[in-house]
Amino acid sequence: MRHLPCEVVPQTYPFFTKPNGSLQTLRIPPRLASWERAGHPDQVRLDEYVQHAGELLAPQFSGLPDPLALRLDVGLPQSVSLTDEHDLDNYAFPLVTQLSKRFRRQFSSVWCSKRHSETSAVAVDQAVPIDVARDTSSLPALETTASAETTAYKQQVHEQLEGWDAVAEGPVSLQLSFTVGPRRNWVNLWKPTIDALDRLLGRTDPERQWHPRDGRVVDLGMHCRIDSELGNRVRIAIVANGHP
Repeated sequence: MRHLPCEVVPQTYPFFTKPNGSLQTLRIPPRLASWERAGHPDQVRLDEYVQHAGELLAPQFSGLPDPLALRLDVGLPQSVSLTDEHDLDNYAFPLVTQLSKRFRRQFSSVWCSKRHSETSAVAVDQAVPIDVARDTSSLPALETTASAETTAYKQQVHEQLEGWDAVAEGPVSLQLSFTVGPRRNWVNLWKPTIDALDRLLGRTDPERQWHPRDGRVVDLGMHCRIDSELGNRVRIAIVANGHP
C-alpha cells in the first residue's frame, strides 16, 4: 500500500487550528441532525438546543473578525461507545446551519469532538491558519466535479482514494480541507465526502457502499476557502490519523 508524507499537501489548502477561546458549557445537550417533519419531537428538541447555543455564543460573535471558527465538544455517558455511531458531522451540521442563519456569518473552520463527560461545550473564535505539515501524515489532494447530491460525487472521492492505507483500528482524528467555488455551500459537502471514506475508515457492512465506520472519528476538523476560479470543482485535502 502507498503512504505519502505530509509535505505533499500544498500550503494553499486551508487548515485552521482548533479554537481555544472561551468554551461555554451547554445546559441543553447537543442533538444530532434530524430530518423529521417540523413539530416532530426530535425537531423540537433540536431547535431548543441550537437556540440555546446561539444565545450562549451571541456575545462572542459581537466584534469577532472573519474568518470564523466553531468548536463543539460533545460529552457522552460512559455507557456509550465513542467509536460507534454518534457521527460528529451530524452534530456539527444543524448547529453550523442555524448559527450561520442567525448571525449572517459563515464559518471557515468547524471542529467537533466527542468524549466521555457529563458536560458539553461550544465556542466561536477567529480562525487561525496552521501548517498541517509539521507533525501529521496526509493523503493527496482530491478533486471532484459532480454535484454533491449525486452518487457520482461519492464515486469520484472513493476512486481517488484507491490504494491508500486505511487508518489503523481504533479512534480516528480526521480533518477535511475544502476549496470551493462561490456557488458551493461547503457545509453540504461534509456528509457525502465522509460517506465516501470507507477505504480509510472501513465499512459498517462489507456489502453496503457509502456506509463507512465514521463513528470511529472522535475528533473532526473541517475547513474551507472560496476560490472564485473553481466553478463547480471541489478540491479536498484529507488528514486522517489514529487518535491518541
